[in-house]
Amino acid sequence: MVSALLLAFTAVALGAGHGAAFDPNPLQDFCVADPTSKVHVNGQPCKDPATVVADDFFFPGVDKPGDTNSLRYGFSALSVQIPGLNTLGASHARVDVAPGGAFPPHYHPRASETAVVMEGSVYFGFVTSYPENKLFAKVLRKGDVFAVPQGLVHFLYNNGTEHAALYATLSSQNPGLVLIGDALFGSGLPGDLLAKTFLTDTETANKIGARFRS
Repeated sequence: MVSALLLAFTAVALGAGHGAAFDPNPLQDFCVADPTSKVHVNGQPCKDPATVVADDFFFPGVDKPGDTNSLRYGFSALSVQIPGLNTLGASHARVDVAPGGAFPPHYHPRASETAVVMEGSVYFGFVTSYPENKLFAKVLRKGDVFAVPQGLVHFLYNNGTEHAALYATLSSQNPGLVLIGDALFGSGLPGDLLAKTFLTDTETANKIGARFRS
């Protein structure tokens, strides 16, 4: 009887310990990233709290436009590197889009996104998952905010005549980025497979792929 009770108690204790070990929330006020550490963890190791300063929570220069002239799609994205955001499940970026430029269809596998327009206007939207493939999109102007659910394909297009800039917040420290066109045509997938996917011929698919890989 005693052995049975001891076994039951041990099982409950181990189960409780396993549950308590999973804690998605920070266990301290902050964990400023230590880029000098060689320890590999899911995130970055914490800097000694005694050495943390205000600059660890600061990033300058978000007011400066990015260079979109030399890029294929006419957009640039500046990652806002704030060491104090380490382990807090957030990342930020300034996105600039030239007139006629686009941040083409893409998705973030690990994050939702909320973006506010700082300058100009853009056509911004996302598409729901298969089989609905429903488009939700609006023309956004300065001061407007738009949200994109996690993992859904979205885009922004500056179809105006003025430079556009947005500030984006993503719900992951490492949201990931998959550009649909680059993933399909720039990865070396067989031309006949792409032809079937896009309901075209292999020659056309190969020509498009060559442009992505050039």
